[in-house]
Amino acid sequence: MTGPTGGPTGSSTGARPTVRVVLADDQPLVRAGLRVLMADTPGIEVVGEAGTGTDAVRLARDVRPDVVVMDIRMPGMDGIEATRLIMDEGSGTTRVLVLTTFDDDDYVYGALRAGASGFLVKDMALEDILGAIHVVAAGDGLIAPSVTRRLIEEFAARPEPTPTVRRTVDGITDRECEVLTLVGRGLSNAEIAAELFITVATVKAHMARLFAKLDSRDRVQLVIIAYECGLVSPPR
Repeated sequence: MTGPTGGPTGSSTGARPTVRVVLADDQPLVRAGLRVLMADTPGIEVVGEAGTGTDAVRLARDVRPDVVVMDIRMPGMDGIEATRLIMDEGSGTTRVLVLTTFDDDDYVYGALRAGASGFLVKDMALEDILGAIHVVAAGDGLIAPSVTRRLIEEFAARPEPTPTVRRTVDGITDRECEVLTLVGRGLSNAEIAAELFITVATVKAHMARLFAKLDSRDRVQLVIIAYECGLVSPPR
């Protein structure tokens, strides 16, 4: 299974560094269940739990986890605002993976714009959720396939940007613009390399420059930028 960015959503074999995780969910049973499952998973260590967005922000500030697994709907500060604060106040190493009940939430775009590196639904396979934690910790981004459709619908529902409001990508080269466009279309590095007749290593170099020039945290953010700049048009 893959997200729109072409990243894996399942776990992979091989040794991985231990990922320090904070669980943020207002339901104690959900947190307890996730903690037990993660305790039996090599390479993942739960270093804190939060029942509110405020507590999640505090924990992220205090323990500097690699990943905060964040629910959206929590009392007081919700997961979107908590994500925004964590990304604004963080050291740049903490990433947020939203894990929520999608049928009840209309906040996909808001969460990603707040800086979340991934958006998953709770009814996904456990191995996919655990694998996603490693993917996000490694600096990549991913979105559940069902959520991808919702994200595209969100873009499609927005009016076409005019030249005065469309986000610009000044400062990037023509080749980098081509790479950004293909990222926005959901192509993987290998697929981009084949499309442009260049090596995967060259694609990675272009990606690194795009991250720096566009102040983007991961591929998910680049997908959003590609849509906002009008480089990719959602299906209608």
